[in-house]
Amino acid sequence: MDARDLILLALKCAIAATVFTYGLQATRDDFLYIAHRPGLLLRSLVAMLVIMPLIVVACVYYLDLPQPTAVVLVALAISPVPPLLPRKHKKAGGVAPYGLGLLVVLALVSIVTVPLSAALLDWLFARAMRVAPFALVKIVLTMIIAPLAAGLLVSKLMPRAAHYLLTPVRRVATLLLFAGALVLLAGTWHAIWSATGHWTVLAIVAFVLAGLVVGHSLGGPEPEHASVLALSTASRHPAIALTISAMNFPGEQFAPTLVLYLILCTLLAIPYVKWQRSRSALSSGTP
Repeated sequence: MDARDLILLALKCAIAATVFTYGLQATRDDFLYIAHRPGLLLRSLVAMLVIMPLIVVACVYYLDLPQPTAVVLVALAISPVPPLLPRKHKKAGGVAPYGLGLLVVLALVSIVTVPLSAALLDWLFARAMRVAPFALVKIVLTMIIAPLAAGLLVSKLMPRAAHYLLTPVRRVATLLLFAGALVLLAGTWHAIWSATGHWTVLAIVAFVLAGLVVGHSLGGPEPEHASVLALSTASRHPAIALTISAMNFPGEQFAPTLVLYLILCTLLAIPYVKWQRSRSALSSGTP
């Protein structure tokens, strides 16, 4: 295992630990929140699984994108699982149970929808796109389902331990996330800069902005739902996208383009979160 593999392992552990903290705080009502709102659930699935892949198809078809960029965008579009979103949801005034329920639903449906989407895009572009179900199930289980279930189990059987574990686990996860991201960014900076040309930045910006607009529009009329779906639609799981990309084109380097996507997605989400917070403050009468 080289240094790059260790960095990616640290990032995966950070995501799994963060999901574990969600399980420590989640309740049964949190998981039933979205199930009791079938209209919201349907709009959420349409936004993430139908509209966004169609937008990416248009970008790939009309823009002369380099192969790594086109493959990464396609992989992101069919990777519906959003990472680390409940914290962003809270900052944007979103409803935490909706974000948590959506995370679980998308994790489960991705096992079926990702291979189907890859097959459809393979037929549309005459480009070999395949997804090994075992690899996808492994990511979903190890990074979302298992840590979430472990957090729920600890919270149920040992509530006092869950209370004491919450803060230190969250801090360790945050430290791993930022340290791993900074080291990865430093090690791939020149490759990231090289990946910014040939419509790549424009295509990624269009993907993120389209996700925010589509999610916000279909998440309404309640603003607390709109912010959750907007951030979920714009943000996709980099581990799943990297797995799909590397599986189909093992000779290509996709990490720089994915890091560029994460940077641009984070930067573009900041003004949206601030706008939603200001709207929430005005509606509640908070100065």
